[in-house]
Formats: sequence, structure tokens, C-alpha cells
Amino acid sequence: MTKFDPKFDRYPYSPIPQRPVYDWPDGKRLAVYFALNIEAFEFGRNPGNDFTSMPSAPFHRGYAYRDYGNRVGLWRIQRLFAEFDIPLSIIVNASVYDACPEVLEPFRARGDEIIGHGRTNSERQIDMTGDEEAEMLRQVVARITAEEGKAPRGWLGPFISQSAQTPELLKRNGFDYMLDWFYDDQPTWFRTDEGPILAVPYPSMELNDLPAYVNRKASDGDFTTMLMDCFDEQLDESALYPQVYAASLHTFLTGQPHRIRQLRRVLAHIAAQRDRIWLTTPGQIASHVAALPDGIVALP
Repeated sequence: MTKFDPKFDRYPYSPIPQRPVYDWPDGKRLAVYFALNIEAFEFGRNPGNDFTSMPSAPFHRGYAYRDYGNRVGLWRIQRLFAEFDIPLSIIVNASVYDACPEVLEPFRARGDEIIGHGRTNSERQIDMTGDEEAEMLRQVVARITAEEGKAPRGWLGPFISQSAQTPELLKRNGFDYMLDWFYDDQPTWFRTDEGPILAVPYPSMELNDLPAYVNRKASDGDFTTMLMDCFDEQLDESALYPQVYAASLHTFLTGQPHRIRQLRRVLAHIAAQRDRIWLTTPGQIASHVAALPDGIVALP
């Protein structure tokens, strides 16, 4: 089992202006993807905070608030992305297949990528023993493979939680990339004892509706401005070097009707630049980087 080490050496320091420059497909320089978190929770176990106060058992308010996302909010988001013909990257708990399997049907029909996100969002990897985490990952891979006909290539831990051994366990279970580590605007190789795994940028702290609305108390308009300003700035910067623009949405937050109005503005703004950007998924980004000539993206 990998131990925590104060001499962190999973990836080296590398200033982005000094790296080799490469293109995304068709000579584009900005890859754009939207991640939609589709989650299931166990009643009676804390599903996380809400806008009002610290939760307390049996956590019925948080459970009901999040269940709204699968019952109502998700369908608004699905229709909007279909309207703009923009792909989605579906970050899913395996227990969704038991709780509400119907929610995945429209995304499966569109060919959206399915990304592993634990068994349930009522547990975290950091709270598991090594054997428990290994078994959880095995179960998730087996369930998604059985339901989708292929294994997931990407992973995001519930609560973006990792243990010291998570990167090694991901490699052992066949994952090509992970989203848990967001330290760059380009995909980078991340060292594990089982060989390198790609760390694909994911907006764990910034363009993620949950920390924006719940933790930082951003208004709906604030978050819309963030999404659009970040896109515009990264599109301009991409003349210098390739970048990944990523936004993360949760069904129970962005799926509220007043926020769908805001999201429509964002998607229209981005779709207006469709000819200049690569609308894609993390799996396609990972495949592109893995196929680049040796040395373009340095190994750790």
C-alpha cells in the first residue's frame, strides 16, 4: 500500500509557457467539456450540506433536495444540452442503476461518456480501508461494464476524495484517467506504482456549481459570469498553448428552473464559438493526449 509521503513526487513542476505546444483535433486549441454529476444517496446517511444550516439525522432535507435532481432537474439539463447539440460527460454513482436507471437512458442514446463515481455519494474513499476501497472499485467497474457494455475509462471519487493508494487502484482496475487532481489547464501524466495515469483537468473548486453556490454563496448571475468569462479568457489564451475548459454541474442545483435560464445563456455563448473549439469529453481528451508523440506531454 502506498504511504503518505511529505516528499510528494506524483508529478513534477512544469510551467505551462515552457512546455511543447500541440493542437487538439482540426488544429483547435481549446477543448471544452461539461460534466454532469448524476448521484444517488442512502436515506439516513449524510448527503452533504445545503443552503440553510448544518444537516442532522435523518438528513431528510438534504436527501429530498438531491432527489429532486434525478426526478426533475436532470431532465431540464438533458433537454438543454440536446437543444445545443453539446456532449455531456456523465459522472455516475453505480447505485443510480438501482435507484433510478431511467435517468441514464437519454445520455446513453446520445453516446455521452459514462465516468465512474463510486457506488454512492454517501461514502468517501478516504474513510475506507485498502481492501474496502479495492472492492468498491471492482464493484463499480463490474456494474458499469454490465450496464453499458464497456468499462469506464475515467474516474472521479465521490466528494473528490482519494486515499493514498487510489491512483494505483485505478490503474489496476483499468482506468486511463482520473479527474480528482485539478492542478493544471492541460492533461498531465501522474505517477503511480502501476505506471502513469492521466490527470485530466476537472473544475473541482472553481467552475463547479456545488462549491460555488453552497460553499462560496455565489449568486446565479455570479456563476454565469464565471463560466462565460473563464471561457472567453481561455479561448484567447489558447492562441499560446492548448487548454481544457471544463464545467461541472449537479442535477439538483443547475437543474432548478431559474438556473436553466442562466445555463441557456452560457451554452449559447459557447456554441457561438463552435468553429473555434473542440466540444468533447474527458475520455476523448485522454485518448488524444495518449496518442501524441513521446515527449510532448512529459511522463513523471
